[in-house]
Formats: sequence, C-alpha cells, structure tokens
Amino acid sequence: MNVQWYPGHMTKARRQMQEDISLIDLIIELVDARAPLSSRNPDIDELGRNKARLILLNKSDLADPEQNQAWDRWFRDKGYFTAALDSRRTSDMKTVSAVLRDASAEKRERDRKRGIKNRPVRAMVAGIPNVGKSTFINSFAGRSVAKTGNKPGVTRGKQWIRLNKEAELLDTPGILWPKMDDQEAALRLAFIGSVKDDILNTEELSLKLIDYLREEYPGAVAGRYDIPEEGSSVSVLERIAGARGCIKKGDDPDYARAALLFLDDFRSGRLGRITLEKPE
Repeated sequence: MNVQWYPGHMTKARRQMQEDISLIDLIIELVDARAPLSSRNPDIDELGRNKARLILLNKSDLADPEQNQAWDRWFRDKGYFTAALDSRRTSDMKTVSAVLRDASAEKRERDRKRGIKNRPVRAMVAGIPNVGKSTFINSFAGRSVAKTGNKPGVTRGKQWIRLNKEAELLDTPGILWPKMDDQEAALRLAFIGSVKDDILNTEELSLKLIDYLREEYPGAVAGRYDIPEEGSSVSVLERIAGARGCIKKGDDPDYARAALLFLDDFRSGRLGRITLEKPE
C-alpha cells in the first residue's frame, strides 16, 4: 500500500518553525518509542542546526523495554540528550527536567559569561502528529495548557507556555515530511496512528501488521485472541473477527471491523510492548 499525507497547514507550520527558530535555545523533539526513527521529522534536523537537542522517547510504556534502552544509547551516541517517558505520567517529568537542565547547561554558561542572569531557557516542542506533544506539555506544565487528542492534527497554531522562572516552551503544530519516500517508515507511522485512518486501507494495513508481529513477536496475536496465528494473514484476521464477534449477516467475517479492532489493540498496548524498528 502507498501512504501519502501532507495537509496544507503543515507547509505553513514548517515555515512558521523556520521563523521561530531564532527565538529559542533548544529543541525538544518528541518521537514515538515504538518507531523512533520513522517518527522523526528530517525537517527538524535542518531547521535546528546549531541548537541543543533533546529527544524524548514518548509512549515508551508501549514499546519493547530492551529496544527503549537500545534507542536511548543510539541517540546519545549521535550527540542528542535523551529520555524515555510516558507523557501522561507526571512522575516522568522529573527525569525530563533533569535532562533539560543538562541540555541547556551550555546556554546558561554563555549567559553567565555575558552577565545575563536568570533568563529562562526557551525551548521549542516539536514532533510529528499524534506523538503526544500536547499531553507532554500539559504534564510538564502541571496544568492544562495545550489541546490534546488521539488523532493527528489537533495542534494547529503556536503558543508560548511559561513553565516557571527557568523555562518557557513553544508549542508547534505536528508536521510530517512533504513526501513519504520511505514507504517502510510511512507504514510504521500508519501502524501507530500518526496518519489518519480514513485515508488508509485499514484492512491491508492490519494484514501487514499481522505479518510483522508473527515474525518479530511470535505469540502476541495468538495470546491476545486465543487463536492460532499460522497460515495466511487473511486467515488470521478472519480468526480475529470470529474471536471478537465481528460477523456480518450471513455469518461472513467483517474484515473491516476486525481490522480496526486489531489496530486499536496494537496502538493501545493490548498486544504487548512492541517496537516496530531497531537501531541501525
């Protein structure tokens, strides 16, 4: 299947980020821990040259713990500051605060040498749609300051959020790259819900996810639905439909309904902690 999605407002968002980059000291980039490389936006590397970078592996509670550690090492080896978190948990914000202080140490030292005291760190929060930016901002701020949603495209405009005397955050709309030339990466984004389901063939998508899980996480599908996972991916989806009562009139399997149920089970972690790609 071919995945393409780049709404017009995202072109505007990229242009706005380019204008705002001079206002900030560092970039906090959220990625989905289940697909850390695929859920990064290459535009941010270009826009954020010469800025300190903090990569947050969000939704790490849904990802394979071993792979969380592997990705943390991989990003650190590339020179990024990193932290793995579940943005819904306020307890994880202490870790983020500590890493943010490390990431902004160079900026504070520059201020000190210039005689500037107590200027707050200004950080841009960036990431692709549906990666959890707004939830993170609300948890980090300790109050509801950003709109949240479980669908891509909730944040449409920028806003400054004062955290405390030490830090301010600039929220930005989620943006994807203009063309998804890497279809494997595009597929992973579709799996995790960063591309709207209503433009996808969710039945075909579910079949590809079944194939991936049987190869990389054997037993995950069988354990969730109490079905055999051998045979074709279509036959597995048919068994899922039967196990979950997704049946049409005439006792035919409702593949469309079963596919949506299966994708939702994966995205919510009910199939287990799964990572879709490993570090190079």
